[in-house]
Amino acid sequence: MQEFGATAALETEAPGSCLSKPRTWYAAFTQPRHEKKVSEHLSQRGIEHFLPLYKSVRSWTHYRKVTLNLPLFPNYIFLHIRPEERIRVIEVNGIVTLVGRGKAPEALPEIEIERLRSALGSRRCEPHAYLTVGKKARIIAGPLAGMRGVVLRTKSGGLRAILTIDMIMQSVAVEVAAEELEQDGSFAPVC
Repeated sequence: MQEFGATAALETEAPGSCLSKPRTWYAAFTQPRHEKKVSEHLSQRGIEHFLPLYKSVRSWTHYRKVTLNLPLFPNYIFLHIRPEERIRVIEVNGIVTLVGRGKAPEALPEIEIERLRSALGSRRCEPHAYLTVGKKARIIAGPLAGMRGVVLRTKSGGLRAILTIDMIMQSVAVEVAAEELEQDGSFAPVC
């Protein structure tokens, strides 16, 4: 026995209707420290989403160390939805709004989300303060190829690229090798 609901109705609309628009990625702003709960609610509703996490080791009482999985972008979760599904998403407990310019939410480039997803599996990532000044370099190799960011030198002599997603005004620090960076005129790394 097949169950028909709102999801089935969306899939069977005529090709020319507004409901047949492709899914795109949006950023949703959540209530503070509700990212994982929002992810659970979205899973229960069958809404595709992406919550990037990183591991953080914290020292608690009696020198006990605990490894936590924390959101890479605090207060944000990424949604892969059709434009007409926005109302359904806003109703999810813990979501404040969809990020955009003005009143309309703005879609994120699909390639940025896919690059971020592939990098999380192969690179150590951690949050970094949003930067607005400094010189930039373009990453030319690896899963983040094509992305631009500010380059910093770490205490150990390695390099980190600070990649920024301007739409949500958040940045992430990613370890990179010098040979993975390209500098030219306006995109010289900061050392």
